[in-house]
Amino acid sequence: MKDIKQQSIHTQTVHAGIYDDVFGAIVPPIYQVSTFRFQDADHGASLFAGREKGYIYTRMANPTIEALENAVAVLEGGHKGLGCGSGMAAVSATFMTLLQAGDHVICSEAVYGPTNTLLRGVLSRFAISSDFIDTSDVANIRKYVTDKTRLIYLETPGNPTLLVSDIRAVSRLAKEIGAYLVVDNTFMSPVLQKPLDLGADVVLHSMTKFLNGHGDVVAGMIIVKDEEAYQRFRRTINQLGGTITPFNSFLVHRGIKTLAIRMERICQNAGAIASYLESHAQVEWVRFPGLPSHPQYDVHRKQAAGPGGVIAFGLKGGLQAGKALMNAVKIFALAVSLGGVESLIQHPAAMTHASMSKEDRLAAGISDGLVRISVGIENVDELIQDLDQGLRSR
Repeated sequence: MKDIKQQSIHTQTVHAGIYDDVFGAIVPPIYQVSTFRFQDADHGASLFAGREKGYIYTRMANPTIEALENAVAVLEGGHKGLGCGSGMAAVSATFMTLLQAGDHVICSEAVYGPTNTLLRGVLSRFAISSDFIDTSDVANIRKYVTDKTRLIYLETPGNPTLLVSDIRAVSRLAKEIGAYLVVDNTFMSPVLQKPLDLGADVVLHSMTKFLNGHGDVVAGMIIVKDEEAYQRFRRTINQLGGTITPFNSFLVHRGIKTLAIRMERICQNAGAIASYLESHAQVEWVRFPGLPSHPQYDVHRKQAAGPGGVIAFGLKGGLQAGKALMNAVKIFALAVSLGGVESLIQHPAAMTHASMSKEDRLAAGISDGLVRISVGIENVDELIQDLDQGLRSR
């Protein structure tokens, strides 16, 4: 087979990160071990000194974990991946690697709640300041740049409002001011969007979501562009200890094999459901990157190959109407997270973004009446019927 990096995304999802094991296994074996034996004292010393490649201790490296890291790096077009124990472990390790006391961060205001809380409630104690703003407007970002700005952090589409930021335009600004551009690509997956190709320096994933896709793993991934960055991040992760386990790596790697075909079905389903919701008399508004009514529809089409599977909408009747719908649906599961084969529904203000103050939520466009659904791979007609009966039961 020619270089896997030259293959299509459908072939990459099946074959990336697969290596020839000594026994010819067609999937990477699970090396469920904590430590590795050295050939002799000189071999151990050489590994610790970095003169020789090999494995020492699973917190530092493990063959099963490395297979997954290599696979995601191929999909994202990066140099190397770094597996983490959760999406927030990946976010934390990124901030700890790239920032120091006195630095300033510009962050999307539509961002995963714990990322907001980490910056405001934890890193602020270490003299790292941050502004949470509408990053869909590059001119607006420029207004918040200071001589201390070292990192611009984007979620695009943003969670849960689906606000879209122009990655390429923001990358030009970041380079101009000498800041890192970090993009959380969880909502899109590398099947639909490749931020490194658009100028980002670092890409993050909560692999709990689309990459794994089966609701049975909590994991994160950092993807970097070159060896220097990889070694810098690796030192941080080795010390923080937020490493993914071999078994979870195996599960995510298995899930990635169907990522491309899952995303095709999810995007098709989500597009049909978003159109249904937008035409429903009881729906006040819908935010979905695949609808022409989305304010950044053209930007998203330019930088992504599909709309994804997350839809935000508001019902006439606000919070109580949303609660009634969430309690009435039968196929959609009332649960947080997203990106799985099953369809989920939840209320961000009371759930995923409850750690944010109401003032911050409203500033980010997260109203009390906002309902977020993650569309799965079920029969789309049955999903629409489920929403329809839920709306009629109010």
